[in-house]
Amino acid sequence: MSRPPLLVIAAGGTGGHMFPAQALAEVMLSRGWRVKLSTDARGARYTSGFPEAVEIEEISSATFARGGLLAKALVPFRILGGTLRAAFGMMRDKPAVVVGFGGYPSIPALGAACMLRLPRMIHEQNGVLGRVNEVFATRVDAVACGTWPTTLPDDVEGLHVGNPVRASVLERAGAGYIAPGDYPMDLLVMGGSQGARILSDVIPPAIAALPMDMLRNIRVSHQARDEDGTRVSEYYAEHGINADVQPFFHDVPRRMSEAQLVISRSGASSIADLTVIGRPAILIPFAAAAGDHQSANARGMVEAQSAVLITEGAATIETLTEYIQMVLSDSDAALKMANSALALGKPEAAEALADLVVEIANKEALA
Repeated sequence: MSRPPLLVIAAGGTGGHMFPAQALAEVMLSRGWRVKLSTDARGARYTSGFPEAVEIEEISSATFARGGLLAKALVPFRILGGTLRAAFGMMRDKPAVVVGFGGYPSIPALGAACMLRLPRMIHEQNGVLGRVNEVFATRVDAVACGTWPTTLPDDVEGLHVGNPVRASVLERAGAGYIAPGDYPMDLLVMGGSQGARILSDVIPPAIAALPMDMLRNIRVSHQARDEDGTRVSEYYAEHGINADVQPFFHDVPRRMSEAQLVISRSGASSIADLTVIGRPAILIPFAAAAGDHQSANARGMVEAQSAVLITEGAATIETLTEYIQMVLSDSDAALKMANSALALGKPEAAEALADLVVEIANKEALA
């Protein structure tokens, strides 16, 4: 009896790459495919949520963006070694399709797929191509886009499928929104995997400056880096604010669905979660993001008036306090923001991406 077709997913670096990869893995497994994830040690930190049926393969990769001169000099050799190892594995396993989600850990598997001329595609989560996806955009059979429009090379046509969200997010899709009022209210603060310090610096004092009749109702879930966690927790405690401070929340969908307001970076996965669940947001794009892609990610929510965008330079304590109070003091406006966010959501994105994978596999089978 023939074995089910194999999908190799290449992803890593951050949750922004790994979460949509996980979503695709969940759908393809449900369709009877086998799934292997190719990543490196850094990407492997985000694999705890992947289904057990997914085979995790750690392959060496590297980036010129980190390390000293010696580390940078070794980058080509590490990438070449990882690519050769991936190629030998693909010659053995014969994947039907290879899908890259960006991040330098995806280079070896995508490079091997190009060498072996296997069916391959990439998914770009952001409104601007990441460096790795930019390299491979002209070397793949399809470019699927999560944010629309996405800036692409002149000779590349993108397919808008949306950003896949995990099953745990889909379970909360369109969850009823309880508008702010004179009762307990939840704030969710998410800084993403990079550059969260500014949120830990300005948001706790911004919340503490709210009027007391509002502050007494507020409960905070705040994602903070390990090195910032203690001082953030102590600040909230000193000001009598009920806060749960952790470096990573494993139950973001639940916390988001229970929140009256989300304060977040505007990574593509965060935007996808916000729009599938449907929640008002204050977005503070990561200023150092390549190509300012986080501002591009936020554009749709801002134009739909479901989110307020504040640049890092303008993210002062006073400004944050003003906007938090503005949302939480107007229940009708907050409800409109939540509904506008929900109207932007693409809960079917993972299924649409899976359809594209199958289409590419079938084209190759008929060739």
